[in-house]
Amino acid sequence: MSQDKEQNKNDVEMQEEAAAIPEQKSGYYINRPVLGKGEQSKLRQQLGREKSLFIVIVIGIVFYFTMLRMDSISEVLWMIVHILKPIIYGLAIAYLLNPIVKFVERHVSTALRKAFPKLKKVDSLSRGAGIFSAIIVLLAVIVALCNMMIPELYRSIRNMVVTVPGQLNDALDYITEMMAGDSTLEQIFTQILREAADSLQNWMRTDLLSQVNVLMSNLTEGVINVVSETLNAIIGIIVSIYVLYSKETFSMQTKKVIYALFKPSHANMILHLTAKSNEMFGGFIIGKIIDSAIIGVLCFIVLSILDMPYTFLVSVIVGVTNVIPFFGPYIGAIPSTILIMLSDPKMGIYFIIFILILQQIDGNIIGPRILGSSTGLSAFWVVFAILLGGGLFGVVGMILGVPTFAVIYYIVNMVINHRLEEKLLPIETASYDELSYVDSDGTYVHSQENEFMKDEGNRNADKSSK
Repeated sequence: MSQDKEQNKNDVEMQEEAAAIPEQKSGYYINRPVLGKGEQSKLRQQLGREKSLFIVIVIGIVFYFTMLRMDSISEVLWMIVHILKPIIYGLAIAYLLNPIVKFVERHVSTALRKAFPKLKKVDSLSRGAGIFSAIIVLLAVIVALCNMMIPELYRSIRNMVVTVPGQLNDALDYITEMMAGDSTLEQIFTQILREAADSLQNWMRTDLLSQVNVLMSNLTEGVINVVSETLNAIIGIIVSIYVLYSKETFSMQTKKVIYALFKPSHANMILHLTAKSNEMFGGFIIGKIIDSAIIGVLCFIVLSILDMPYTFLVSVIVGVTNVIPFFGPYIGAIPSTILIMLSDPKMGIYFIIFILILQQIDGNIIGPRILGSSTGLSAFWVVFAILLGGGLFGVVGMILGVPTFAVIYYIVNMVINHRLEEKLLPIETASYDELSYVDSDGTYVHSQENEFMKDEGNRNADKSSK
């Protein structure tokens, strides 16, 4: 009996200790695990130096032939991606809807446990309520955007098609009147217009028919692609429901496979990087979507007050392009400014001033409050990630390049800090200023100590000179 009481006491103490360490509830890998101690693996111990060299050579040859067949491999990979598009869309939709599901599930579960203490299917009911609410929110947003955007965009584009040719003619007439007093400029401009008109006539006589055929085929292909992508998105929504309902099962299966394939230290590091990547990507993408929606709404309100042309079209362009970090506002502002200036040059100048003010508000007030320090990158690395991602993968690369590079930056920083810790050196960047150094024995000398040593040396030199 006394042993049972002692065992119960020990169990209670262990539970209290576990509760006192919150990071252990979510797993050891949530905080940065300790990297490996550098011991050789069993495979390296069994393989000699010659065998290791042979394996390296074989891997190099395989890599070489893989690069030679990169086009064929890329075609196969793109075909696989095309086939799995509904799954990819489903995973993306589930990732974006997961915060809504978690929010609703948490509150519904609390309410059900209070109202029905003996109910056994609380978790299942709350999960269903969360998924249902998230899908309703998604469909409501899509329907609202379609009802708001399609009529306004159609009206704006129709007005643009009707008015832009006349506005261009007015602009040409204005330029011609300005150059009427200067015979040299007038002759040059007239020659340019004549050559442009001749080129247009030749194009209409020779290439127009073939271009119309190409345009019609592209239009048909575009309609087919739109219908196909719509069907993929619908199937993706259905897939997202299954993913959200069984997300814990998928998570446990993935963790099980990782622990089965890797050593515990490596597995914990992989899981830690996965959790960190989820934190960076989720915080950045969802925050950027909210930020862009706020910017689009603010733009629509101010442009409506100023009574500018193409209000809704310009607001949509500014809001959508704002998803792209750093360069997005300028990418959206340039065509919007041209559209507004064709209608009213004075309004175009007002729009430029407004966009500059809006981006300052977004960059200094709205963006930091929503995004915070989700990436931890400086402005230089943000620009670097956008240019590299955009050059490799286009618009998608410009959007996802920043969080992807943030994960890479975090891994590199983690490895460097680990190497410094092994050498008993400080990991703070500020510790490596101009006067700080590490001597040949591996001892770190701080800049203040260096200054003190210099002052001591100067004082000793003064004393000896005297």
